[in-house]
Amino acid sequence: MIYYAPFLRNRRFDARIPLEMYVSTYVMDRPQRALTTDISESGLYLQALPQHPYPPRTPIGLEIELPVFGETIWVAGETCRDAHDDYSYGLGVRFTDMARLHQRMLRAYCRGARRRAAYRALE
Repeated sequence: MIYYAPFLRNRRFDARIPLEMYVSTYVMDRPQRALTTDISESGLYLQALPQHPYPPRTPIGLEIELPVFGETIWVAGETCRDAHDDYSYGLGVRFTDMARLHQRMLRAYCRGARRRAAYRALE
């Protein structure tokens, strides 16, 4: 029997960063506001109003204003998982495309947030 360490079972390559902010989403040509709960360099998790679930790999457009930069980035993504209840619709989004400048800004934001969290943990 082969034993895999818990960290090897996680398919995510980068750690999530807690981030609560409103983003604009565009799914099937319909704009909608949603609340992020966390973000990483490869995706994010959204909470939206209850609705019919989207099929897997549904294309989604995102308009995200990064807190540190005050700049809005545009990201193309696809749904990868969802959770539905009576009060909200949770949606995992994997980023599929974005401009290189926006990618560098998102990477800088994520690295800075991880660095700040590490400093806080050491104090």
